[in-house]
Amino acid sequence: MVQQGSTNKNLVELIALLEKSGRKNKAPIWQAAAHLLSRPTRKRVEVNLHKLVKYTGTVLVPGKVLSNGNGAKVTVAALAFSAAASQKISKAGGKTMSIRQLVELNPTGKNVTLII
Repeated sequence: MVQQGSTNKNLVELIALLEKSGRKNKAPIWQAAAHLLSRPTRKRVEVNLHKLVKYTGTVLVPGKVLSNGNGAKVTVAALAFSAAASQKISKAGGKTMSIRQLVELNPTGKNVTLII
């Protein structure tokens, strides 16, 4: 029988946390992020920095942030960052964090933009 779903324990726990927080706080952004993270790896979101420049405030990327482009002065929460992307965001005055940290800081998901 073919196994379905992620075998990464941290990812499975993160998806469960997002779903629970979405239900508890009536925040559909966390449920949408959980749905996007539960997709296969090959279909997961990858965003380059040049796409983040047009946003302000807090941005949620349910995938990986890559370094093509200039850094943006935004707070970015993502599943993963390339080393160069993280460095460019910090150099531009922005901030990087994990999705788990963002859920703890902002359980209602207010003023968070989901990038697909």
